[in-house]
Order: sequence, then C-alpha cells, then structure tokens
Amino acid sequence: MRAILQTTDITDLSDQDIPSIFLEVVERGRSLTAADGRVLTDLRPDAPGTYVDRLAEETTINGRGMTDYDLPAAPDERTPRLVRRCLAYVCACLRKAQVEFGDTQVKAYVSLSFADTEEALLTSNVTFCTPLPDVRPYIPDLEGVTDAAVAEISLEDCSAWSCLPRCLSERRSFSVPHLRIRKRVCAGGRGVRRRLVKAGKWSALCP
Repeated sequence: MRAILQTTDITDLSDQDIPSIFLEVVERGRSLTAADGRVLTDLRPDAPGTYVDRLAEETTINGRGMTDYDLPAAPDERTPRLVRRCLAYVCACLRKAQVEFGDTQVKAYVSLSFADTEEALLTSNVTFCTPLPDVRPYIPDLEGVTDAAVAEISLEDCSAWSCLPRCLSERRSFSVPHLRIRKRVCAGGRGVRRRLVKAGKWSALCP
C-alpha cells in the first residue's frame, strides 16, 4: 500500500474527483434515524429496516462500493484514480457531518481489495459510523486485522492532509502521513487483499 500511495498523485483533490452520484450524496448531507443513527440522507432506504444496534444501522445504510466501472483495468491507471475518489468522497462527507452534527465523532472506513474474479480488479467500499460507548466497535482490533482491507479515517486525518474537507472547491493539496507495512500470504492464494488501519496517524496491514 505504501507503493500505491507513493505513486498516486493526491494533490489538488476536489469535488471533480468524486463521481456525480456520490457528489449528490455529499450535497444532500446527513440525517438522524429513529434510533439516532447518523446516516447519509440520500442513502436512506424508503422503508426503515431492522438492525442489531446503531452501529449496524449506520454501517449498513452508509456503506457503498465506490464507482469503478468507468476506470481502466490497468493497475497503474486504475489504482490512483480509485484512491483519489475514495479520499475525496470520505473527506467531503466527514466535513459535512461536522457541520451538521457539530462534532467530529463520525469515522469513515475505506476498504480496498482485489475482486475474486479472473481479472482481479482493485475495488473499494466506503462506509461511515459513529463510535459509541455502549456499542461494540465496528472493528474491535484494527491492529489485529490480517484477513481483509480497511482504513479508518477521521476528520482530523483529513485536516492533516490540508484543507480538502474544508474547501474542496479551492483545490488545495495535501500529503499522506507515513505508512508502515506488514505482509502475509492470503489463505487459498486467491489474489492479494490489503488493509490500511489507523495507528497514530496511519499504518498498513497487507495480508
């Protein structure tokens, strides 16, 4: 993952990096469910669902796979564009959450993995949730994750990269904190899955 980020140009991120369908999600903002779950308004289902707890409600409703059908298959072209999309979308949503809820409690989780297909194209998924003292963590032990790929991102992380979450339209740049990487072989040998986890600023686990 260090190699991916070192070779990805993540300067001048703006709303133009966000696919139109996700930009609409950002613009519509967030709302509260009957259980006080913080969810993206545009992603709320027409009929309320049944969830184990608020965590499950938030991660389920807010979770979506990032648009990638229009990206080229070649890794050197696909990867940087997919990463830019995820980071721009995440930071825009986190900034919106701060404005609407008045705090920075909402966290984003971005997963990166290779599809279990012959092409093994890189895909991603993004979701959001709010850590609560009376609810189990979304991922109890980030440091111990070795069989999947996820990055936990806070608004503070976005701020460390510069002002992207505050002013997407101004097209200012940011840099990525240092990454530490560990590897292991995936069971079954069906491709490689990578996971970013938060440790201080950033660290990376790569199964």
